[in-house]
Amino acid sequence: MRTYPSDVMGIFTVRAEVAVVGPQPSTFVDAGELLVDTGAEVTWIAAATLRAAGVTVRKVQQGFEMANGDAIYRDMGYAAIRAQGFETVDEVVFAEDNDLQLLGARTLEGFHARIDIERKRLVAGGLILAPQNRR
Repeated sequence: MRTYPSDVMGIFTVRAEVAVVGPQPSTFVDAGELLVDTGAEVTWIAAATLRAAGVTVRKVQQGFEMANGDAIYRDMGYAAIRAQGFETVDEVVFAEDNDLQLLGARTLEGFHARIDIERKRLVAGGLILAPQNRR
């Protein structure tokens, strides 16, 4: 997998784990370091890691537009993801060898986490807004 320098200001990685989603408790597998990328919609994890965790392909060859305008196609599945004390269920991309491993915006939303850019870590997002209770 490709890596990204974490010494650049505003760029950091988190160590993550991934597990299959299902009715039975599952064992989390180390997914390694994922680049925290609020500009990426979905999370990308190495295909071999997802398979080792038992995650199966649920969406075949979904299209993605690269920053340079090129289109690429990757499989997707559903997984439980956790990092730095946060956990959620999300769609994940089966990343290929030359793809970056990313923690995307939808996973961050599911974590209900904010980014502390100075400390290069995730922090709790505070209270979740709820509808007014009418009586």
